[in-house]
Amino acid sequence: MDIDEVADELYEVAPEEFIALRSARQDEAKSEGDKALATLIGTLPKPSTAAWVCNLLVRAHREEIEGLVELGTLLRDAQENLAGDELKALNRQRGQLLSALTRQASALARERGHAVSTAMAGQVEETLRAAMADPEAGEALLTGRLTSPMSYSGMGTVSGRPDLRLVKPPAPERPAVPTRASVAKAPAKTSADERRLAREREQAEARRQAEEKRRRELAEARKAAEEATALAEEARAAAEDERQRYEELEGRRASLEARVAELADQLAQAEGQAAEVAAQLKRTERRRRSAEHEAAEAVVARERALARVEQLAGEE
Repeated sequence: MDIDEVADELYEVAPEEFIALRSARQDEAKSEGDKALATLIGTLPKPSTAAWVCNLLVRAHREEIEGLVELGTLLRDAQENLAGDELKALNRQRGQLLSALTRQASALARERGHAVSTAMAGQVEETLRAAMADPEAGEALLTGRLTSPMSYSGMGTVSGRPDLRLVKPPAPERPAVPTRASVAKAPAKTSADERRLAREREQAEARRQAEEKRRRELAEARKAAEEATALAEEARAAAEDERQRYEELEGRRASLEARVAELADQLAQAEGQAAEVAAQLKRTERRRRSAEHEAAEAVVARERALARVEQLAGEE
């Protein structure tokens, strides 16, 4: 067990597990008789949740973070050479890349049971922005051992940048071992031709490294552009889906309004017919009562007539 292994382990676990694990590793170092290592372990500070999320992102997507830092170098170099439109395009790509990486970091934290708030996501994005803006901040992020988020305020100022001596725990000192080279006699002075050939080799190597760096930066810029294009296509597809849904709902609303109007007309007609039938019913009721009254009077008259007939028949 050495300090690098312990630091890598500590800055990967969730913040709530940090203290207990640090104490356990201190106890292990003490039990092995390595008091210096135990002291070093005790100096490792607990990271904030936002810093831990950044550390997770570096471990899971290191190549993307390296590309982010290199893209920051490209942007700084391009300030003097690119036109305004080209700089705006690069800045848009940078913003899209930062947003994509922040979403990836939030997803990683959710997988580990930690919800990332809007404020915390902002701290993660600001840390990534600082890593693009400042080489030392980029180096600190790539260690995967941040203890607090960083932010870039412009004019080359990065706040919250950790001490690299802290995020890179010092390796135990080892005694120097003399080598033949250290005790050999100094070589004789090289000739002018040898110096010229050496310069040419150095220049060729510098050109090769510059070309290799340019290709890497171009690849990263293309990758950022592809991601930005994909994000734009996703947004366009989502907007198209919402437009279609709006049109469907608008058509359905118009259809329902027409149906409501139709039913209102039918209801009005039915109410008019009901009123007319009610009036007819009243008139019919009056005629019915009159007819029943006349029928009752006719029955009485008939009874009287029959009684008179019987009376007269009895007198004969």
